[in-house]
Amino acid sequence: MELKYFRLIKAIQEEGSLANSSERLFLTQSALSHQLRDLEERLGFKVFYRSRNKWELTDEGAELYSLANKLFNSIDESFSKIKNIKEGSKGTIKLSAECQSFFHAIPPFIQKMGILYPEIDIEVTLGATHQTISQVLSNEIDIAIVTSKPVSEELSVSPVFKDEIFAIMHKENPLSHLEFLEANHFLNEHLFINSFPLEGVAVYEHFLKPNKINPKKISAIPFTEISLSMIQANMGLMCAPKWQLNPFKLSKELAFKRISKNGLKRTHYLVVKMEHRNKKYINDFICSFEEDFLD
Repeated sequence: MELKYFRLIKAIQEEGSLANSSERLFLTQSALSHQLRDLEERLGFKVFYRSRNKWELTDEGAELYSLANKLFNSIDESFSKIKNIKEGSKGTIKLSAECQSFFHAIPPFIQKMGILYPEIDIEVTLGATHQTISQVLSNEIDIAIVTSKPVSEELSVSPVFKDEIFAIMHKENPLSHLEFLEANHFLNEHLFINSFPLEGVAVYEHFLKPNKINPKKISAIPFTEISLSMIQANMGLMCAPKWQLNPFKLSKELAFKRISKNGLKRTHYLVVKMEHRNKKYINDFICSFEEDFLD
């Protein structure tokens, strides 16, 4: 039974006549009369007893009127919920990452999110990357990507990505002949990093610092292509995951060396405050992020 028939029954019962129902439904009396006649023929019973000045529901018609009320109330309630869901899908997400190399993978994802969720605005924050957890807790940023798993009841933490960091150098560098690098091999090297402080540099924080090793020289160069050109000139080395270098045309003179016998491996964690985790637009972001990056 089509919705138009339930709408007709409600209008006639509540307006008291076809004439008034005509104005409410924006159809002529003739069209409504035809609809009612068609409905009663299909059902095999009368919906209204009618006289010149009075319309009364039959017992069967009363049941249909009750059903019509339930049906349209349910429809209104569902659209109200949909409206609330859509409102919850709008929002701005401030995103930051502890490891700046991860920003190389973010732009394509943000572009995809802009297509799938145009009402979610993503702002990438490049600030103090070594303070991302404190920024999440203080609501300065909404979502952080970190490589050290934080422990806090206030935070929701999800592992989303694993990688391995390699040392990249020119083949003429004496270290290029080694199977893998130990911490002391960095002592006489010029190390290129994305930025200071060193606490935000994975190879330093998780490998050199625990072994009490400081390279001879450390230079912060925020542009990977410049670091690569300096390495191609055999002026030093950098440490990065291989995926970070995918956008660049690499010289055949470069060598990739594992850091330590077992490799310098890390896990990236997506962190958000627990109180924000169930917000619709936050959840949409996280689900999409996990779909793109989860190993």
